[in-house]
Amino acid sequence: MQTVFKMRGCRACQDALPPPEFTMAFQPVVDLSLRRIDSHEALVRGLNRDPAQAVLAKVNSENRYSFDQACRVKAIELATRMGLDTRLNINFIPNAVYEPRACIRETLEAAARCGLDKSRLTFEIVEGEDFADMPHLKHIMAEYRRQGFLVALDDFGTGYSGLSRLAALQPDIVKLDRALIENCDADPVKRTIIAGIAALCRSLGTRLVAEGVETARELAVVQDAGIRFVQGFHFARPAFERLVTAAEIPFLAGSLAPLEAEGVG
Repeated sequence: MQTVFKMRGCRACQDALPPPEFTMAFQPVVDLSLRRIDSHEALVRGLNRDPAQAVLAKVNSENRYSFDQACRVKAIELATRMGLDTRLNINFIPNAVYEPRACIRETLEAAARCGLDKSRLTFEIVEGEDFADMPHLKHIMAEYRRQGFLVALDDFGTGYSGLSRLAALQPDIVKLDRALIENCDADPVKRTIIAGIAALCRSLGTRLVAEGVETARELAVVQDAGIRFVQGFHFARPAFERLVTAAEIPFLAGSLAPLEAEGVG
């Protein structure tokens, strides 16, 4: 299904150039405690399975606004068409949101049109986003929470997503970056940091997701730290224009063996 792009947000969004062509892949987030898929994250892909970087390279100041809007609509349309029965996680670009209430209109209309309860949406602050206007970002998050969405701080522990941003934004969800997870079983410093962040999030009442879990040994470290929600190749690779099912993930059937879903990682 080809999304017909129509912009009915604020004037700045209306004046934006059309976004580059793209589609979505979906990667599940697994709940280790209940052994089920908790949510699916929508990840940008090119129409020919090109990686996200190939699409994002075509995004600039003139089409950033339309691209952000189109990503939300595309993710909702594809996921619901494929029978989504979990939460849906969508990346958003804070610098592409001028007025939160106006810029969320397309998202709300898409959710209503596709029969998706808006309370099942989580918006992730896009990785690597340097956002100097913290008051505006807080305003965006306040509006999103008013709408019933959850907000996640992505790539925590690297780049811009540090403790100061955690304190300032107080997100519902923190996603621990792959850089801290990689080879953590062989690195006592990483294990200590992971355990410390897990304890911090428990104290704050913030849900913690470990991203990029690729091996059974990394998973063991994550479990030892008491982290309940995980995402990574150990469970499933992003699946191109489809949702990975629980039946495809051996861990959910009692095995720790990895499974690679179709599509580009």
